Amino acid sequence: MIYLFLYPLKKYITWLNVLGYISFRSTAAALTALVITFIFGPYIIRLLQKHKIGETIRHEGPESHLKKSGTPTMGGLMIHGSVLIPVLLWTDISNRYIQILLITLVWTGIMGFIDDYLKVYKKLKKGLIARYKISGQILLGLGVASFLYFFPENPEIHAATTIPFFKDIVVNLGIFYIPFVIIVITGSSNAVNLTDGLDGLATGLLAITTMVFAAISYITGRVDFSAYLHIIYMPGAGEITIFLAAMLGAFTGFLWYNARPAQIFMGDTGSLTYGAVIGTIAVILRQEFLLFLVGGVFVIEAFSVMIQILFFKYTANKYGVGRRVFRMAPLHHHFELKGWDESKVVIRFWILGIMFALISLVTFKIR
Repeated sequence: MIYLFLYPLKKYITWLNVLGYISFRSTAAALTALVITFIFGPYIIRLLQKHKIGETIRHEGPESHLKKSGTPTMGGLMIHGSVLIPVLLWTDISNRYIQILLITLVWTGIMGFIDDYLKVYKKLKKGLIARYKISGQILLGLGVASFLYFFPENPEIHAATTIPFFKDIVVNLGIFYIPFVIIVITGSSNAVNLTDGLDGLATGLLAITTMVFAAISYITGRVDFSAYLHIIYMPGAGEITIFLAAMLGAFTGFLWYNARPAQIFMGDTGSLTYGAVIGTIAVILRQEFLLFLVGGVFVIEAFSVMIQILFFKYTANKYGVGRRVFRMAPLHHHFELKGWDESKVVIRFWILGIMFALISLVTFKIR
């Protein structure tokens, strides 16, 4: 709103020209999100505690987690507020990409809230039934894909994706672009959700991933930088940088309360949502394959669950008794059960996340 209302006045008040700079508005959005989280965070935690909105810990998990039972959850609500307000204040909300991301955030935010609500209030162990959750994610992916495919900003790339490490290679997927997008958004949402199992783990990894895509969106929205690095130029993509900056500020503020010992968990309200948002951003920027590298830890966590389930079913059918590859999945629990302290698992996974982030940025220079 600040941008839309004040920037047109630049011809009368020259210093308002600063609002035209993506870098200024990104910094403002990040700081606004951070301040909102610090101001309202303690109040939200007390409110959740008052209404007994606490996490239920699975007894089959690591014993060290049992003491976390009752810790306030649905912390995604805190993040949502800290993201939405700066986005509405500092971005050009008439930008089609910002509108897509707002719809993604609200849609998956509602899904995640319902999932947490069913777990906390209705005491349904699995929350929202998996087929309903997947259906909601597929509908979101279908909507995003259809909009980008049938109403493209640039018809030449309406069904295109790019390949990391290779310059000027744009793969046109044709009509298969739509199911491809559905897989990316659904997979990203669920991968982040599976990773959210230790204090600060998913929050820190999301912050790292957000920084990488903030840099990519900024470059993509500049004709000079995109040409130099052989990235598809997309007018208006720079606004996504501001959205991501708001997310970074919100994640940083939330980590203040989510670091071990966590005072609050983001719950499915947060993890399902921001996994989908990151996936949608990768789709918009045509960097879907790079997402697998940037979010490498999320991918590993998701695959560890898939491997565990498939191997257990295979051995159960063949030998009559199911066997496991890992002591427990997702992978972070495997290392906990091996004796690693929770903080050590989190920090080492963050280090891996930073490594994947740096490799992903290097791919642009290698081109």
